[in-house]
Amino acid sequence: MQYGFIKVCAATPEMRVADVSFNTQKIIEAIKESAAKGSQLTVFPELSVCGYTCGNLFNQPALIKACENALDKIAEATREIKTLVFVGAPIRHDGKLFNCAIAIHSGKILAVIPKTFLPNYGEFYERRYFSSATEVIMDYVSLINNQFVPFTTKILFMASNCPGFTVAAEICEDLWTVQSPSLKHAQKGANIIVNLSCSDETTGKAERRRTLIKAQSDKLVCGYVYCNAGEGESSTDMTFGGHNIIAENGKILNESKLFKNGLLYSEIDVEMLENERCKMAGVYYNDLKEERKEQRGDDGYYRSVFETSKSEEDLSRKISQTPFVPQTGLAERSELVLTIQQKGLEKRLKHTHSKTVLIGVSGGLDSALALLVTCRAFKALGKDLEDIVAVTMPCFGTTKKTKSNSIKLIEALGATAKSVPIATSVLKHFKDIGHDPEDKNVTYENAQARMRTMILMNMANDLGGLVIGTCDLSETALGWSTYNGDHMSMYGVNASVPKTLVKHLIAYEADRLGGDVKRILTSILNTEISPELLPPDENGHIAQKTEDIVGPYVLHDFFIYYAIRYAFPPDKIMFLAENAFAGVYNKKVIKKWLKSFYERFFKHQFKRSSMPDGVKVGSVSLSPRSDWRMPSDAVVNVWLDYFK
Repeated sequence: MQYGFIKVCAATPEMRVADVSFNTQKIIEAIKESAAKGSQLTVFPELSVCGYTCGNLFNQPALIKACENALDKIAEATREIKTLVFVGAPIRHDGKLFNCAIAIHSGKILAVIPKTFLPNYGEFYERRYFSSATEVIMDYVSLINNQFVPFTTKILFMASNCPGFTVAAEICEDLWTVQSPSLKHAQKGANIIVNLSCSDETTGKAERRRTLIKAQSDKLVCGYVYCNAGEGESSTDMTFGGHNIIAENGKILNESKLFKNGLLYSEIDVEMLENERCKMAGVYYNDLKEERKEQRGDDGYYRSVFETSKSEEDLSRKISQTPFVPQTGLAERSELVLTIQQKGLEKRLKHTHSKTVLIGVSGGLDSALALLVTCRAFKALGKDLEDIVAVTMPCFGTTKKTKSNSIKLIEALGATAKSVPIATSVLKHFKDIGHDPEDKNVTYENAQARMRTMILMNMANDLGGLVIGTCDLSETALGWSTYNGDHMSMYGVNASVPKTLVKHLIAYEADRLGGDVKRILTSILNTEISPELLPPDENGHIAQKTEDIVGPYVLHDFFIYYAIRYAFPPDKIMFLAENAFAGVYNKKVIKKWLKSFYERFFKHQFKRSSMPDGVKVGSVSLSPRSDWRMPSDAVVNVWLDYFK
């Protein structure tokens, strides 16, 4: 797989308790099937070779010997396969029995990893049979054919031909404890943690398991492949559901249905994980003082190097077209974002003792959202909504629809409507500076935007109020604002809200408020996005359509998310966009607007360097005071070289 994507598989095949021969055959079949589908890492459940529920049969040497022989057969079956495989088996060592994960690759057993934390409560009594990894004396074990391999929890498996593909293992209960082995594994460089598990199903346990795995992958900034035992284990006292989960950095990529054995696949982006760790390296790798000495020499970890296969399979994980918009829980997220915007404005109003606020309302999305947020803040503070002065400033490009929607929305919300036509003032200004009004160039457009900002600022001074900005994250990234025009305000409530999310926030408020407000907001949502700085067409409709000029916002928000949030290079963003927008935008169109995005982003950094205050609501902010620090004269050539 290209661009750092590692295809992984959590395999729960059919099994029979203590039937080692049957289980071995099913494991081999699953390895071959997963390899055929491009899996570079395949994980099986805890004690999968014989079954977790063998009970006192673990004390039978015949079973343990059969398991050792089975490992040899499994290893031999992988001789022509470059998939890294983890299976579970009981292993005798140092006169004790251990519950182990066995790493296998290309015909060889690479290492044996014993379980550290043995549950001995409720339905579990592992200490009856097994010893903990903490009791290991010798770090090597002799298996079948006198093959000596590392026997330790402190081992990383590193792909020689795929930077970032570094794996470590823990077993079932190891995850549920306070000091999981994976904590140190991740600090030592493991980007993917595998967990061989046999966790029984009880009411509510699947949700606990899901939450724990998401949290662990988030905290460790890693991929997590959790493979659980399923149907086939003994049901004498427990039932096992084969609940397999593949997670990455706090998100579940794929999850199996309960009580349905099978193979679960997804791709883990180790390149992204490496980038994320680099951002937070000062914290992530800050070991305790007594452990820092290890960094100068032997850190006690083994490194096993292997050569991975190259998966030619298509990306199976779903790439959302709107990464800023949650696929589930949208209403809850919308309420949270609006509340964050509202609370930021509340603080600013209280701090400045502002009598009123001024908002330029255009009949478009951004000004509608800013007005809605302001109304929420005023209600929370117990302030009179009539002290919200919403100003319409019609000029050459204003259409009847947008002007009508503006006035209707202001009145429906209970704010004070003011109308200040600016055409005469702008024409006078053109005369003053010697600009021909027939020349509808950037001066023609920007003079209107700056005139509106000047009016709002002066009215705010006159009324003792604040000018609320309407510019959103997408416009800020593209520089789609007039410097010292709509670019400027006294507080920007939409500063880190992307355009694709703006629509959902307005739709949420429309549903929440209902009535006339909902009808008006629905009309605004169905209006073409436009700055309305050029005259309407012959039918009085909007002629200047923003997305015809700068490109589709759904694409640009996608680019912002991956270029800024994850710092992906252009070719990887192209790869993801082609997957996400297959059948919507072709490669040529995506490439055109991605190139345009980089050109605009670098060219307009000077606007971001002087942008007004505005609260951060999500994972991306372009404020020079918080997330984004970039010189205004940085050169874009490194990024544009990808398009040659």
